[in-house]
Amino acid sequence: MSQQPFSRPGAIDLSALKRQAPAPSGPAGGGAGRAPGAGGASAGDAAYAVTVTEANFQQVVEASMTAPVLLAFFSASRLPESEQMARDLATVVGEYDGRFLAGLVDVDATPAIAQAVQLPSVPFVMAVIDGRPQPLLQDVLGIDELRTVLQQVGQQLTASGVAGRHQPRATGPAEEGGEPAMDPRYAPAQDALEAGDLDRAVAEYQKLVTANPADTEAAAGLAMAKVLQRTQGVDLQAARAAAAAAPDDVDAQTLVADLDMLGGHVEDAFARLVELVRRTSDKERDRARDHLLGLFAAVGNDDPRVLNGRRALASALF
Repeated sequence: MSQQPFSRPGAIDLSALKRQAPAPSGPAGGGAGRAPGAGGASAGDAAYAVTVTEANFQQVVEASMTAPVLLAFFSASRLPESEQMARDLATVVGEYDGRFLAGLVDVDATPAIAQAVQLPSVPFVMAVIDGRPQPLLQDVLGIDELRTVLQQVGQQLTASGVAGRHQPRATGPAEEGGEPAMDPRYAPAQDALEAGDLDRAVAEYQKLVTANPADTEAAAGLAMAKVLQRTQGVDLQAARAAAAAAPDDVDAQTLVADLDMLGGHVEDAFARLVELVRRTSDKERDRARDHLLGLFAAVGNDDPRVLNGRRALASALF
């Protein structure tokens, strides 16, 4: 079970357009370069960016089964800044060596795609993970702000066990069918997770954190692996009943908070433990606080939900 890294309402159904799109003659990366008739931003020779057309749209979306795809919708005629933001997103995505693929969608050149996704405005950035689209950004951001956003998303992906990598698109079709590359630092831990060996996954992530305490992705992976380890084989209903019967029992409350995390109810998990900190004292309070800090690390310390949770925790402590 994995936590959805950015669960936002209003996911858009792309299935209709996927059915309409004609089969492309080459790989999704074959669209890299300027779309026919388009005068705006182009993926050019970027290794991890493609220009999205109606012909390659389906394959770009299907690439999200390997690793996340970020679709950046822009219109030079409606808002020139949106075109620059699309270029900047492609630049930032390139810094992640395949962790993301940027799909640049010129809505003036591809009105059918804009209609299919019911595009609300430009700019608009949609994250597609395992074929499931979720809104990510709807404001004009500078390149440094985009770097911050992708850093947060990357931390959450690591915490959720999402470690696939796209192959470089500029290298041509020969590499398109290859296996997704993986950052070798995380490979042993990811292999352990895929094998269901949570004890080994925790140990492998712990090695990375011990070697480099500043590695936030490893810290997030360690924290989420511990959540998976603690909840393995737990009966959800029994755990909730035990927590309801003993509201000040730290073990019971932290277990349900872990289960909330796995279910994607991040804010509920934080709120439960903040209130537990507020009600307890001494060693019990320390245990509740430390557990909450671990959940903060699993989500990513720059996530807005974590920032709100830290403020709530400070209020509960002082």
